Amino acid sequence: MGPPRGKTIFSLALARGMRSRSAWSRSAWCIASLILTFMGVCQAPSQQVQLPRDDDEVLTPGREVTTTQLLHLRQKAENGDSGAQSMLGTMYMRGLGIPQDYHQAAKWFEDAGAQGSADAQLALGYLYEYGKGVKQDLHRASRNYRAAAEQGQTTAANNLGFLYQQGKGVQKNLGLALHWIRFSAEHGNPVGQCNLGSLYLSGRGVPKSPSEAARWYLAAAEQNLSQAQNNLALMYFKGTGIPRDYAQAAIWARRAAERGNVLGQAFLAYLYERGLGVPLDYVAAYMWYSAAAAGGNARSSKRLNDLSRVMLAQQLITARTQASAWVAEHLKASNTPSETDSVAITEQVQR
Repeated sequence: MGPPRGKTIFSLALARGMRSRSAWSRSAWCIASLILTFMGVCQAPSQQVQLPRDDDEVLTPGREVTTTQLLHLRQKAENGDSGAQSMLGTMYMRGLGIPQDYHQAAKWFEDAGAQGSADAQLALGYLYEYGKGVKQDLHRASRNYRAAAEQGQTTAANNLGFLYQQGKGVQKNLGLALHWIRFSAEHGNPVGQCNLGSLYLSGRGVPKSPSEAARWYLAAAEQNLSQAQNNLALMYFKGTGIPRDYAQAAIWARRAAERGNVLGQAFLAYLYERGLGVPLDYVAAYMWYSAAAAGGNARSSKRLNDLSRVMLAQQLITARTQASAWVAEHLKASNTPSETDSVAITEQVQR
């Protein structure tokens, strides 16, 4: 069954600490290998929760929450309104208008989850998976993910699939892992699509099929999941599952890079350095290697040193000026994540 063009789930990364580049690398699942001998992965963080539809303007980042609004919301939550409970839990989890407090977040998510809120069950699963505000309990994490997934919550389905794949909180079962990841993917979740692509690429739990992997990566990439965009770029570069096309590789690497994906930035720099799919441009290569290096990519730091030896003095000045401006602007913007992602497999795409 080919990847549907399902709607993107409106979701929100839960904790500011999850936004850092190092956090993204730790939560990597979807497979992505980079040409310069470094590998990357993509995942769908269990750091994802849908916003309640009622009064969701209260949860707009940076918005002032008035005492009256907070009192009204708390009263509704205390009177048993599951939407208000879930919203209050999200506010405590992210520190929106009130001090961040995972313990209070867990309390309100427990109340909302007990009433059947799939979003609260998803969030509670995350808290138990990572031991935030509660004692870490992978079994309870899996139970909450399952409760949400059985209601059609696609992020919870993906996260539950990961737990089955890893045997965390549940008995390892690749069949059930595939079932829940496929459910997530076929219902339009981009991270589920990316992870299903990775299963097809590695042949884990399904017959190995690079062409199916490419189809699912494309579905996720078109929903702006940067890990999938980078993976797709690599498949175009290497002609894995799709015809080799350096121009398409550059297009998708750029999309990943501009969304802050460190491996996408390093890969785009490599393409500029070699003139593959884009004009040979040492200044552009230097800028993108600088962005990747600022994100912690050690290989890019080495490439910067090597490039500086072959660049003209004026080229270096221009490149360093552009790099400083880009990094300053985008590191500031990175406080607001442009996408949500959860956990995954660490297979490698063979060169």
